[in-house]
Amino acid sequence: MNWQEFTALLVLATAMSFSPGPNTTLSTALGANHGFRRALPFVCAVPVGWGVLLLVCALGLGALVVAVPLLSWAVKIIGVVYLLWLAFKVSQSRQLSQADADRLNVTFWQGAALQFVNIKAWMLALAIVSGWIAGREEPAMRLATVLPVMLAYAFVSNLVYALAGSLLRDWLTGPAGSGRRLRWFNYVMAGVLVVTAIWMLFI
Repeated sequence: MNWQEFTALLVLATAMSFSPGPNTTLSTALGANHGFRRALPFVCAVPVGWGVLLLVCALGLGALVVAVPLLSWAVKIIGVVYLLWLAFKVSQSRQLSQADADRLNVTFWQGAALQFVNIKAWMLALAIVSGWIAGREEPAMRLATVLPVMLAYAFVSNLVYALAGSLLRDWLTGPAGSGRRLRWFNYVMAGVLVVTAIWMLFI
């Protein structure tokens, strides 16, 4: 892989990883509601799940999903339903104490599984396989180069969003611990997930 290709990969990774999406939205919400430490399992789950997704796309699953419209729609519908369910859970967290009482709890394995119904994750994986791996010389070597770079981007971007959410935690508690700001913050985060779900239906 020459430096021009690698630079293009970094540009794509930066744009896709740090722009808002289901993962970064949930990282922010978990950081704000649970605190930075409790958001870390999800932050770690994102690169694990996405890394597996990239591997199976490189092995041919991505081409199969693109070629069979029924499979593409299945991914979309499951993804939309899951995002709407997550949006509901986020919107129900109205106080930090309620959030800690399991109103907003996304496990490591749920975070990893989310990547397989996340259209943005699929788009990135398919773009990388088609643009940097498939049909090129030494595809295994290219995959070995691309994979750690993308895993690092997935981890760092979600870590930054979770940290940003956790830094807002005290402010979101509001005057006298009313939690009013937190409620509106969670409504906004839930709204972002709903908009993302609607967007997924039309791409």
